[in-house]
Amino acid sequence: MEYNLRKLEEMSRMEYGETDRAELVNIETIHIDPDLPPTERLLNYLEQIKNPYCFLCGKTAVRICFAADGDNLQNILKNHFISVKGG
Repeated sequence: MEYNLRKLEEMSRMEYGETDRAELVNIETIHIDPDLPPTERLLNYLEQIKNPYCFLCGKTAVRICFAADGDNLQNILKNHFISVKGG
């Protein structure tokens, strides 16, 4: 599958129900060669995962999305664990 910005944008807008579960790739089966240059690693990942926004993790279907104006993951996780810890 050839990837371009338009194709990735289409994938990012797909709803979970629009994807056939049988077509989802289990991320646990993905292998990335650390010796490849970064661009090739990314392309290799995309070739293996098929849709980087909707995939399986074991038997669990995962749908990820990002808010353009959202906080970064590090801050979100930090705030989450602070709230769970109680302060």
